[in-house]
Parts: sequence; C-alpha cells; structure tokens
Amino acid sequence: MSVGERRGRIRQALRRSARASGIVALLFSLGAGAAQAPSNAQLAGAELNRRVEKLLRQMTLEEKAGQLAQYSIGTPTGPGTGRDDYETLVRAGAVGSLFNVVGARETNHYQRIAMEQSRLKIPLLFGFDVIHGHRTLFPTPLAMASSFNPALVEQAMRMAGAEASSEGIRWVFSPMVDIARDARWGRIIEGSGEDPYLGAAMARAYVRGYQGKSLAEPTSVAASVKHFAAYGAAEAGRDYNTVDMSELTLRQVYLPPFQAAVAEGAATVMSAFNSLNGVPATANPQLLTGILRKEWGFNGFVVSDWTAVQELVNHGIALDGATAARKALTAGVEMDMESHLYGPGIPQLVRSGKLSQAVVDEAVRRVLRVKFALGLFEHPYADEKAAAYVATAEKRELARRVAEESIVLLKNEGGVLPLSTSGRKIALVGPLADSAGDMLGAWNGKGDPKDVVTLRAALERRLEGKAQLLYAKGTGILSHDPSGIQQAVKAAEASDVVIAALGEDASQMSGEAASRTRLGLPGHQEQLLQALAATGKPVVLVLFNGHPLVLENAQAHARAIVEAWHPGIEAGNAVANLLFGDVNFSARLPVSLPRSVGQLPLYYSQLSTGRPAGTTDLTRLPRSTGEKYISRYIDEQNSPLYPFGYGLSYTTFDFSPPVLSVPVLKAAAVKKRGQGVMRVKSQVRNTGKVRGTVVAQLYLGLRGASTAQPVRQLVGFERLTLAPGESRDVEFTLGFQELSFLDANAARVVEPGTQYELWVGDSSEATQHARFAME
Repeated sequence: MSVGERRGRIRQALRRSARASGIVALLFSLGAGAAQAPSNAQLAGAELNRRVEKLLRQMTLEEKAGQLAQYSIGTPTGPGTGRDDYETLVRAGAVGSLFNVVGARETNHYQRIAMEQSRLKIPLLFGFDVIHGHRTLFPTPLAMASSFNPALVEQAMRMAGAEASSEGIRWVFSPMVDIARDARWGRIIEGSGEDPYLGAAMARAYVRGYQGKSLAEPTSVAASVKHFAAYGAAEAGRDYNTVDMSELTLRQVYLPPFQAAVAEGAATVMSAFNSLNGVPATANPQLLTGILRKEWGFNGFVVSDWTAVQELVNHGIALDGATAARKALTAGVEMDMESHLYGPGIPQLVRSGKLSQAVVDEAVRRVLRVKFALGLFEHPYADEKAAAYVATAEKRELARRVAEESIVLLKNEGGVLPLSTSGRKIALVGPLADSAGDMLGAWNGKGDPKDVVTLRAALERRLEGKAQLLYAKGTGILSHDPSGIQQAVKAAEASDVVIAALGEDASQMSGEAASRTRLGLPGHQEQLLQALAATGKPVVLVLFNGHPLVLENAQAHARAIVEAWHPGIEAGNAVANLLFGDVNFSARLPVSLPRSVGQLPLYYSQLSTGRPAGTTDLTRLPRSTGEKYISRYIDEQNSPLYPFGYGLSYTTFDFSPPVLSVPVLKAAAVKKRGQGVMRVKSQVRNTGKVRGTVVAQLYLGLRGASTAQPVRQLVGFERLTLAPGESRDVEFTLGFQELSFLDANAARVVEPGTQYELWVGDSSEATQHARFAME
C-alpha cells in the first residue's frame, strides 16, 4: 500500500470515528475470579476504577481501539512520515501512546492536541527506550548486574526515570529481565545474565527505581518488563529465533525474574518476539493470561514488541493482519506497538462478530488504569522552562560509582595492578582507548558522547606532571588494516607498562540484531595484543564489550585482564580509579565466560547427567573407557574460563564453613512457616593488606528429589566491606521459596527424604560447605 493510500484509509477511519456512537461497556475480565490479588495496588483502587468505568462508557469503538494503538514518530513504518498524520490521529483519539518523541517541547506539542482538541481529552502516554539511563548513561545492564548491588541499581534507575519524566516520557521499555545463557545472543547485554536469583533481585531493583513509591510522583515512570517470555533462550543465540523448552525449565529458570518484577508492582509488560513451544509469545494465552494474569494477578497492561503483532503472519499462525490482531488481543496483548493493526482493525473485527466487545473493553480498562495512576489526567505536561541538561557533579559521581562497582578484575598475575604513577612511562594502546561513543554501549537513549570521559582523557589528566603517557591507537575495532600495529609496538617498547583498551563496537556488535558466532576480539585486535605481549612489557588488558567474550588468547598474552563492559559517561575515570588502586575492585561476573564458543550455552547451574565428568582430567584426550564415555568434550574442558560470581580484588578473603541453625528440617513445617526456617552463617575475613568489598554468595544443591535439580544454584548474596584483618559474620535466611523445587507437575514442593548441601564463598565454585536433611 502506498503512503497516499495509507493516509486516505486513515482519514476515512477518522471520519467514521467522528460519526460513531458510544457503546456501553461490558464488565469482563480475562480469568477474573481465578487471579491472585492484584500485583499493583496503585492500579486497583475503587476511585481509580470508578474513573476508568465512567470514561469507558463515553468512548466510541474507534476511540477504544485508539487507546490500544502505539505509533512511533518519524518512522517510515508509520501511517505516514509527516507530522500532520500523527496530529490528525491524536486529534481524533485514534492513538493511545507515542514512541520516540523526545524533549519537553515535543511531548507537550502532541499532548496539547490530545488534551485540548480531542473529544474526550485522554492524555497520551509517551514511551522511550530508557535501558541504562536517559541522558546520564550508566553502564549497560549486564555490567550493572556485575555489581551484585540492587540498591545501587535502583538509585541509578531512579535518576534515569526522573530525567525521562522531565521530558514528558512517563513509560520506559525496561527492565529486560530475560535470563541469557548463550553469549552469542546480542541482547545478553540488556539483561542481568544467567542466574534467575540474581535476575529477580535486579528486576525488583529496576522496577523500584523507575516507579518510585508512587506512579503519580512527577519523577516516576511506568516500567515495562520485557520480553515475556524466554526470549533469552533463542535457539543458537540468534536473535528473534525460536524457543522450545520444558515447562519445568521455563518456570524454574526463565520466569522468576518476571514474577519478581510483577510482584514488585510493574505497571506494564512487553511480549516477546519469539515463539515458545510452537506458540508465538505475542499470541500466547497460556503466558499472557494463564500465568501472568490468573496466576500472578497482574493488573497492568501488555504491549507488544516492535511490530510483533504483524509478525504473527511471519510466524505462520495468521494469514492476515486482522487475524493477527484478533489472536494477539484475545491472548492478552493490550497495546500494539508499530504494527498499526489494532487501530483500524479492532472496530472491523468487533462489528463482524470475530472479536468480543468485552475483550476490547477490558484491554482499554488496563491502559486507562495506568494513565490514571500516573496522574496524566491531572498533570499531562512537562516543564519546558526547566534548565537544559548538564552532567552535574552529582550525576557524574553516581555514574562513576556504578561503573566502579560494575567492572570485574579477571586476572592480576604477579600483582601488576594497581599501577603506580611515580616517574613511569605508560603506553595506552587500542581502538577503545579514546572512543567516547562506544563507552555509552548499546541502547544509549539520549546519551551524548560529549558527556563521556574516555580512558585516554582520564589518564592524561591523572598522569600530568607525574608520568608520561604514550598513546597509539594500533588498529580499529573492526579494521583489518594492521598498519598501525607497529606504532603501538614502539609505544609499548618505550614504556614500563602497557594498557590495551580493546573490545567491541557498541552500536554494531552488541544489542538487538547483533548475534555473533565468533566471540574473540574482532578485526586485528588479537594480532595487536600478541604483538604487545611480544615486547616483554606487562600488558594490562581493559575490555570494553557487550558480549561475554572468549578470552583464551587474551589470557595467554595479558598479565592483567579487566572486564569493563561498556561503562557509561564516567568510563575513563572509573577505570583509572580502579587501575591505580584509588578504588578496589568488587564486581563479580553475572555470566560464565566460555573457553570456546563450542561450549555454549554455558551456565553454572546445570543438571547433573547420568555420566558426570566428576574429577576426570578433561585437559587431555581420554585414555580409557572411563574417561571417554562421560559427559565431556574431547577437545575442551567442560568448565568456563571464568565462572559465574567470579571476580578478583586487591585483597583476599576467607570464608569459614557455614553453620546451620538446625541440622534437620521438617517438610511440613517448611511449607507451613514459609519463611525463615533455616539460618546459615559464615564468618568472612579480609586476609589481605587493603580494604576491600567481597560479594558473599550462598549456593544450594539438592539430591533425592522427584525431579532432577541443578548441581547448585544461588540462593543468597551480600556485599561486605572489610578492613585488613577484619572479620564479620554474614547470615542468610532460607525459607520455602529457596528450599522448594518444581515437581513433575510444575508444582512447588518440598519433599521428605531429600538431602541438601550448601556452599558459601565468593563465586559459584565456592568450596566451604555444609549438609542437612529434609524429613
């Protein structure tokens, strides 16, 4: 259809809308009666519902359909590329939300049309991809998960939400809580890694940060938890690909972060692109109605991902857009993002008898509840007179602290770090040393490279008058031109130590549609690293990347390895503070780093097999039947290069064996009491010479259950800061949620006769352990 034809059809629909008469609403709820208590009390008040019902009774069918339609300003997939088309839609009440409108003046422009020129004066809801900051860019989400500090993430997202709301954006498409265990997947950067316990803790933190104590607060924004569900398990790590898994795996691994976010009161959820067990998530009633609404009591609304409703045709479950719209809406997707099927399609479907009016009314209720809860009817406009954005000292301090707690020290051979500035020559080499835009990472919202402090800028300021900095780019990120390597080698030869800033292009190599099959350093960066190491000078490798990389080659050529991810606007200052020991490393890996791509997907909490490798030496080819016919590779170890939860410090820590409050638990008592049935205590001691922060981690394993369980899984963590020689007890409390598991019917149970083992330490390879039984 041409743009002109599309515009003509839209204008015809608008004229029909103006003539249409109101339709009395029918009280109907998908799964009503079976649902739990509402997950968000702010969307369930009697006065709020009274206002919703009053407004709903006044709406025409076209206006109802309009509330369920979202358009993205300026995109060629929209109803036209001209501003007039969107203004016409808003004026007619034919749009409920606009996407990618930024700036107070722009949001107010469209909001004034809605509030002053539309018939019912229903405010627009403006959405935007605020993923790890709006104007103040923090580290990417995978990096922030490395902090194991949900309170700090909450603080950062509170700032992000406030910045977005100041421009009239009251809805953010975040957090992404997909569990991801395949490093090839580009969108692994947007989530919190491989573990459901850590993922759930971070999911809650994002929701609290964005939504604050009340959605009605002017600095609060509605969160959109995505992508529901199991998108992170896309087959072969290829974006948009299919997912097929058991219900046990779905519920035990992939759903907990979503459930945590919903329990925290998330106002909206975004459906996923992928199909799940043959049913696309955007038309999956089991997910969107059965689990999300009936089981979890979710009372917000669901928005599709970009054009996901139209893509139901590509999935093969709909022959046309009208069928796709009907299937998505009846499954539980209340708002159509960018497919443009709900607005014109819903009235036709209702009038033809193919779609229930009650389903439409319930969808509109859910959207209106969020708008009322946000206070948009009372305060629809942003302040256009507010001062222009400045990366203030306060904002930089928070961004720097988040970055410092998100950067992981992987290797420090011979104590090459921390560096000294006294009279030294330091070579800074690599394509990421002075690349401001790449520090912002993928999905960088309104971030501006001009706000970024690069590593080169930070080192020049720090070393001025103290040490000499020799800089050479060496090669580009993706370049296959090795001509600059010799210059970098000369700088290395003239120095005492080399800092190599290598990694991935943030905009092209990570994020959506950026899946990779080769996870080594791209371009000529591996060659550059080898050449630097060949000089004999100690090389400190600082990685700026989105994917977890394969670092076998780097491990062999760098004396120290620092996983900085993409750290945001304070990248350079944060890295420099850590390299020179002003701040001690405290971050831990939220994903297992593979030795090779052939190990993927890779994660620590695997199920044991009938032929586990056990203590077999996997570094060599099998020499006997017992070494061959086990679950192993013949050309690689099973273990990761660096495990989940791992990270070094400038000090060391010891953990005492865990002490249990009781040696035996009664299954009936655990189920009855629910919480606090077992206390686990360990003493942590700083055995080094400097102050440091450790992430104490508690893991649980279970044997003898009716369904196979992971060899171990995270059930608690806590950050502890200790002075040299200082000891402190860390205590974890376990209850039904931590001690239970899913049986063959996907019911959460505790079973008598099972044996539990606990490990405490500073990674998923913790060795201090204790055992107890369930009777």
